[in-house]
Amino acid sequence: MALKLRSLFSRSGGSFKEKSEKLVKSSRMSGREGDGVGTVVGGKLTPLSAMADAFEDLSATLNAAGFNGDLDLKSFCDACSHVSILFGCLGAAFKFAEFEYCSKVNGLKGAINTHLTLCKIIDDDIKQDKVKTKGSLTRQLRRVRQGIDLIATLFQNFLKSDDPSLKEAATSAYAQTCAPYHTWAVRTAASAGMYALPTREQLLVKMNETQESAEREMRRFIKASVPVIAYIDKLYTVRNISLDW
Repeated sequence: MALKLRSLFSRSGGSFKEKSEKLVKSSRMSGREGDGVGTVVGGKLTPLSAMADAFEDLSATLNAAGFNGDLDLKSFCDACSHVSILFGCLGAAFKFAEFEYCSKVNGLKGAINTHLTLCKIIDDDIKQDKVKTKGSLTRQLRRVRQGIDLIATLFQNFLKSDDPSLKEAATSAYAQTCAPYHTWAVRTAASAGMYALPTREQLLVKMNETQESAEREMRRFIKASVPVIAYIDKLYTVRNISLDW
């Protein structure tokens, strides 16, 4: 965990590291449900468990640092890459979201060597007056954040209902998180695609999860995503950048 902490934050200083290592370890252990072991199939974590693990690492680090410090771009992108797999499990219905999300994550990955941290991304775009310009890294980060929120909200809806169809859960999640920022054409395509969603049972099979294990891992991801989303939003608001775009 100490190595993960050093890679996640660019901030230095012995006392900060020592304190954060203890806080991250404590937060990670207390945040896990049960014995803290994700679902393992064939000797590997399932996609859902790997995603929950990755975001718990980010969440624990953010909680330990009290939202101070500068989150490492590579570690963030690595965690976000796990979410891409979940979009794929949702099939053709979420192809539009998968394409947008993956392209934006890949865009951020391409900047790892020149922009080591999330703060660097936004500060450089501010200097060049292109924060909201199409294709800017700041805009791409905003869209990735919306993708994380979409999956977390979908999971919340999944847990609230036993409906074998995911149409209502997915439609509601999309309307709440992404629809306000999409064009009419994209919203129309998304609406039509909801009829092609897998059933709950089919989704569980694709994710190699049982109902019980999926609920456990979804709860882990939902909880871990909260501070990550809040941290990203704060990067914008403290720089007087609105969130309504």
